[in-house]
Amino acid sequence: MYGDIKLYSGTASPDLTARVANYIGLPVCEQDVICFPNDNLFIKLHSSVRGQDCFIIQTTSPPVHRNLMELLITLQTLRLDSAARVTAVVPYLCYARSDKKDQPRVPITARLVADMIEVAGADRYITLDLHAGQIQGFFSIPGDVLTAFHILVDYLASIQPRMHKPAIVTADLGFAKKARNFAAGLHVPMAFIEKRRVANDSKAQALNLVGDVFERDVIIVDDEVDSGGSITQAVNLVKQYGARDVYVVFVHPMLSLNASERLAALPVREFITTDTIPIPPEKAVHFGNRLRVLSVASLLGEVILRANAGRSVGEMFNE
Repeated sequence: MYGDIKLYSGTASPDLTARVANYIGLPVCEQDVICFPNDNLFIKLHSSVRGQDCFIIQTTSPPVHRNLMELLITLQTLRLDSAARVTAVVPYLCYARSDKKDQPRVPITARLVADMIEVAGADRYITLDLHAGQIQGFFSIPGDVLTAFHILVDYLASIQPRMHKPAIVTADLGFAKKARNFAAGLHVPMAFIEKRRVANDSKAQALNLVGDVFERDVIIVDDEVDSGGSITQAVNLVKQYGARDVYVVFVHPMLSLNASERLAALPVREFITTDTIPIPPEKAVHFGNRLRVLSVASLLGEVILRANAGRSVGEMFNE
């Protein structure tokens, strides 16, 4: 219906796109992405996409505005070249935390980003583990909001036999429902960390631990690690309550500023994350052999194949 798959990579996601292309069995299409001295971007496709089913993979991690603008320009380029369908594959969607007016005189920037992606030319979108589920409602175009849960829980199940009385701990009450899925998938108990954000910045204060972690190996789960403040508080708190080994699991490794050094200094046995955001070597080196990056390439590749063939994505998860 939509022609052959044409896979494009943004400059923020070349390695992930290469893995997706390897799964699909197709090459990554070539394009020129030029940044002029005035910081304006110029994009030119090397071949026509007329009548084709195009997918552009671009994460919107820092530099956020550069990567977002490149995504938007690429979407418009594909649309103006008469692609039959254009899908924005955004492993990490920026501004996802700005999802509501929680105080006077503030924007809902996640809605603005959704509008821009649609106006730029996207017919569909694919993303992973949105910070808030209601962001799906900001898009007027259809899409697939995927989760790395199955990838992460399968890995945790593989190392679970070496753990002592493991328990899931959520670093934030807002992640409690998703954390419950981890606990159910591994058949282990869970505990909650109560915290309160005290200002309009990334700082939050951990207040209390609800649940039992004494003499247990603890798996702390979250959707995104930015500055590392919440995880640092969570690790220190469970240690105060008598936890043994600590494992930290999160989907999006933002790791801004000195987060990698901050996390690496913690008494954590293993950090487990995905490649929705590439981790620069200079940051990864701080973790040594304690960092495990699981790829979402096969998940994205399978969804792209199913979208092109008009097959159900839900059946991948028995839904």
